[in-house]
Amino acid sequence: MRVLRASELGTYLYCARAWWYQRSGVPSENQAALSSGTNFHQQHARGVLLASFLRAAALFLLILACALFILKAAR
Repeated sequence: MRVLRASELGTYLYCARAWWYQRSGVPSENQAALSSGTNFHQQHARGVLLASFLRAAALFLLILACALFILKAAR
């Protein structure tokens, strides 16, 4: 039994012929646009990863600052 992926369903709903070409192994004629889209998504993924790291670092520094403030106030 073959598993249908969500991207295949999206392709079929957008254009049944494009889905059929993709399933038949016919290469797309707009390779430049596909490559550009892939590059965009890779850059976006790196940006999201960096934002997640920076958010975690900011939270760590905030907790550290609160802990140092509490220790200083306890003296």
